[in-house]
Amino acid sequence: MAAVVLLCAGPLGAQHHEPGPDTSAETVPHHGHDHDSAPSSDGWEGSKEGVAYSEFNHHLAGFFVLLIGFSELTPALRVAAVSWARMLLPGALILMGIFLLIWSDHQAWPIGSLSFAQTFGGHDPEILQHKLYGILSLAIGLIEIFRRLGHVVHAGWMVPLPAFAILGGLMLFAHSHGAHPSAQQIALDHAIMGTIAISAGGTRLVSAWFASPIGWLRSRGEIAWALCILAIGVQLLLYSE
Repeated sequence: MAAVVLLCAGPLGAQHHEPGPDTSAETVPHHGHDHDSAPSSDGWEGSKEGVAYSEFNHHLAGFFVLLIGFSELTPALRVAAVSWARMLLPGALILMGIFLLIWSDHQAWPIGSLSFAQTFGGHDPEILQHKLYGILSLAIGLIEIFRRLGHVVHAGWMVPLPAFAILGGLMLFAHSHGAHPSAQQIALDHAIMGTIAISAGGTRLVSAWFASPIGWLRSRGEIAWALCILAIGVQLLLYSE
């Protein structure tokens, strides 16, 4: 789900600077996590500032994802909870969407030097992907608010959330941090998060589809869904470059 961002979620912080006058310098090969070594040729990826920015974004996303996971686990375990807890998931999705649209990329609109047209026109595929995550997160969050308040009742409205988790998980496999010195480790982290997000969305879809005929399957599917979200939240909190 939201892992994705969750789900959504996971791929915050790949940033880029406009090439400066020294970008013709050859990038020094680098492995591991020694960020005092030469960063990538764009001057941002792998730099101390770039790493700190990216890690903060991932850790903040992890906090929201954990909130989502706990809010989903409580009803899955049939534990009594305050009524507003069911709004944590859509609320977190909306906040994550706003954060992504504004702060995911320091170079992009509305806080950076790129215009709206450049940001959404494919000037940088990573930036565009972050903004699309933000739009999807906002849309799914609003759908979930209306659904949980009973304003939309058709069973089909349950599909966007797990579909978002699956889509976000698939997108993580193609998400790149460019010429980052720890690119291989980052790619592995994203692949793990993507796999968990797809699993979360799949279990949610199955549990919703078989809600009536197989009650025990729905219950276990809801628990698996919540645990997958929590797993992604923990991974995001522990994320490092």
